[in-house]
Amino acid sequence: MALRHYTLDFSLSTPVDAASTVPGLLSVFHDQEMTETVHDTNGHGYLATLVGKNGRLVILRVHSHGLVTIDLQCYEEDNIAQLDNLLNALEKKLKVLLKGNIIRIKRLPALVRGAEVDRYWPTTDGRLIEYDIDQVVYEEDSAYQNIKILHSHQFGNILVLNGDINMAESDLAYTQAIMGSGKENYADKEVLVLGGGDGGILAEVVKQKPKMITMVEISFSSKVIDGCKIHMRKTCGNMLDSLTGDCYQILVQDCVPVLKKYVQEGRTFDYVINDLTAIPISTEPEEDSTWEFLRLILDLSIKVLHPNGKYFTQGNSVNLTEALSLYEEQLGKLSCPVDFSKEVVCVPSYLELWVFYTIWKK
Repeated sequence: MALRHYTLDFSLSTPVDAASTVPGLLSVFHDQEMTETVHDTNGHGYLATLVGKNGRLVILRVHSHGLVTIDLQCYEEDNIAQLDNLLNALEKKLKVLLKGNIIRIKRLPALVRGAEVDRYWPTTDGRLIEYDIDQVVYEEDSAYQNIKILHSHQFGNILVLNGDINMAESDLAYTQAIMGSGKENYADKEVLVLGGGDGGILAEVVKQKPKMITMVEISFSSKVIDGCKIHMRKTCGNMLDSLTGDCYQILVQDCVPVLKKYVQEGRTFDYVINDLTAIPISTEPEEDSTWEFLRLILDLSIKVLHPNGKYFTQGNSVNLTEALSLYEEQLGKLSCPVDFSKEVVCVPSYLELWVFYTIWKK
């Protein structure tokens, strides 16, 4: 059973006297058969809770600094038309009571809490986004991660790993950006893809007829492949139906020993595409194992990169300037000197601008 949470805020040019405002508001609640309990605020305005039928709860607050807030909570199956009428009546009454004192009225869509299907994710810098997700189409747990594929009316099916949105069927822009944004020619090239379990990179590179693509996806992500080949076919096509094809092979293994083996063998690639993880939000690289992993993968990847080859990877949100700067510092500490460029791309389902890197040997 989910809860709907409505908010109605009135920002005022001057504080108001609760004694002259509250009685008129209470009449609206009484019409809805709600009863109030007044709480002591130690001089910080007026506060009352009101309880009505079907478990409705209202928190009415007249703040001492010139703000009136109304929070309405009800169960999801409650009569939405009645709730809208209540909020409309409160808004109308306050406009009369406060007259010309109102600077701004803000009424937000209801926040649905505790629903079976979660629709809310924070951006990397902490802003809350609501998605139009209506169902879970796939969910599995591996030894290290929870895997969900959710359906969105706007973005299609969305792959979510451990609560983080990874890829939606709408997100071709992500795949194109991590491949070089159409500036590279993959024909007859040797390509190494690290991660990429949604199959999007594999499907796009294959179109350019490379010599061979080796995609290395860690074994606990085999369930990612299983889910995506059924529910993300707009992204992967039929590429995940088989672990081998005319110009590709998928190794379901840990990429670290594979990379170390390639280094020992002296094997090189024209392109290395790292789709394993975003740059960590934490800015403590010496204390964060994710940073250690990132540096290890980066160093090994540069070692297997052809002298004229290129390494592509995602960064993170353009707003995470400190973490991105720290990543760029790491590029100066590799065993082989490198140069880099970066590009900012709008990835539809991320709902924020995302940074991608191109790295090459000096």
